[in-house]
Amino acid sequence: MLATPDTPTAPALDLAVLRQSADAACRLMKALSNPDRLLLLCQLSQGEKNVGELEALVGIAQPTLSQQLGVLREEGLVSTRREGKSIYYCINSPQALAVMGVLYAEFCTK
Repeated sequence: MLATPDTPTAPALDLAVLRQSADAACRLMKALSNPDRLLLLCQLSQGEKNVGELEALVGIAQPTLSQQLGVLREEGLVSTRREGKSIYYCINSPQALAVMGVLYAEFCTK
């Protein structure tokens, strides 16, 4: 919405804060820009999954799956927990979960 003389404008944000937020948004979008990572996050947006479940759901071979999960971990988008020999993944980023919700609504429900 454009500001008009009758509408108040939001207070100006600190340029350093805006730059930091823009950098964080760019890192998130870069992580989401890979189809394999996007598929993984789509599945994880439905709840925690172990590596075997993810492999079956998205059809990504183990070496590529591990690589892409590693990228998501490095970016802080997913977290893991170990139960016996199984490693479980879940989305650890509220921002990533929110974006995945929008993407699901726009691309997966039509």
